[in-house]
Order: sequence, then C-alpha cells, then structure tokens
Amino acid sequence: MTNWMEFHHFTCKKSVTTIVTLDHLSISKGQIIGIMGENGTGKSTLLKAMSLLEPPAAGTMIYKGKSINITTPPLSIRREWACVFQHSYRFVGTVFENVEIGLKIRKVRKKDRYKRVMMWLDKFKIPHLANVQAHKLSGGEAQRMNLARAFVLEPSVLFLDEPFSALDFPIKMVLLEELQQVLTETCTTTFLISHDLTDIEFLASHLLYLYNGKVTDKGRIHDVLLSPSPQLKSFLHPWHKARSSQSLIPSSQSLSSEF
Repeated sequence: MTNWMEFHHFTCKKSVTTIVTLDHLSISKGQIIGIMGENGTGKSTLLKAMSLLEPPAAGTMIYKGKSINITTPPLSIRREWACVFQHSYRFVGTVFENVEIGLKIRKVRKKDRYKRVMMWLDKFKIPHLANVQAHKLSGGEAQRMNLARAFVLEPSVLFLDEPFSALDFPIKMVLLEELQQVLTETCTTTFLISHDLTDIEFLASHLLYLYNGKVTDKGRIHDVLLSPSPQLKSFLHPWHKARSSQSLIPSSQSLSSEF
C-alpha cells in the first residue's frame, strides 16, 4: 500500500539557523504520530512546516503518492488538512458560526452545513452551546469547539499542537477519550505535539522524539518506550519516577504499519 505521507530531508530554518531536520518519515493512513521533545527543540516549527502553514527550507513531501510543491502548495491540498492549536481561536459570533465558517468558505450548501455542524457539535458534546457566543466558553468548551471546527471539514490529516495543555486533568481525560473515539471512527491521520506523555500514550500509535533539532527516537510507541535513547530516557525520567509502579508501555496498539 502506498504511504499516505512521506517526508524526505525535510529541513526547517529560522533566518539562516537550522531548527529541525527530518531525514525520513513514512506515514500510513490512520496512524497517529506523537511528537515530543524539550522546549525549544523545534516541535512546533516542524508541525507548521509539515502542515505547510510555514514553508520548510528544503526537502520533499509526498502526499497520497504525489510530490507536493512545498513552496507554493495547492489550495486543494491544504483544504484536506486541519489544525488545532494550544490557544483557542474564537471568531466573533456563536459556537455554530465558528464551526460553520470553513464550510461557508468552501461554499457548502446551507442545509448541508447545518447537518454537518450539528453532527460534530454533538460528537464533542456541545450541541447545547450552538447559539452561545464563542467568547463566553470555558477553556474545555472552546477546545471542543475547535476540534468540531476541524473535523467538520472532514480532514484527511489533522495537526494538533498542544491542544490539551491548558485544560485541567479531569477535563482533559474526558476529551482525550472522546477524541480517541472520533479518530478511530474517521481513521484520520494525525500528528500530535504534547509535552505530556499521558496524551501521547492515550492517542498515539507511533512516537517521534526530537532532541536539539534531530530525531533520536522514531517508531511504534511500544518499541520506542521499551528501548529509548539516552535523550528520551532522560526526558521521561519524571514520568518513570511518578509512575514507578506502572508500566509506561500501552497495553495494546491496533495499528501495525511501518513507520
């Protein structure tokens, strides 16, 4: 089967300084890639380049078997992807209008827009907030809205940059469960940046660890956590210490594709 996405010699720079380099990465449809690393190691820079929000300095991206122009990517490709960030982006208007906006830009019929928006508000447990002004939402409600706004577009690839970091633990765990179910149902290929191993363990099938702009660990999360690099082992030490009586390795992983 053709890889869903591939990255070759993918380099991100700021000014003339190389921030992060990704020599090779192949992704199959439906894989969920957790990206971890110390602060300042280039995680968000890499994600922005992968999602083509910012142009990478060099490299090749292949999507669904076709090479993509990374300097001027086609709008049709970018419209197949969606992003959710740490800070909630709320447009002026109601929750319904916030979730609907991407469909209006794509000129989806009003009747179809209503059905799709309400379906995703329901999936993320906020249909009762449809007519509430977005600026009145709590942090957890706002991230539910943001996820609904992403999924209503039916993206083939989803990019998540620390989407749970501002949420209280109980709220985060409930949202993680709901998101896990949605990702399973939709088979959406996902890249997830998080500083919290809990998020990665809960959602990811594979793990990418960055250290000083380089990939030191890459593979199925089960395998990576069994035999981490010294850099990853040091990074994970707080979790080892806090959960010394528990296994860091997820009990099962359903995806078996190569990474």
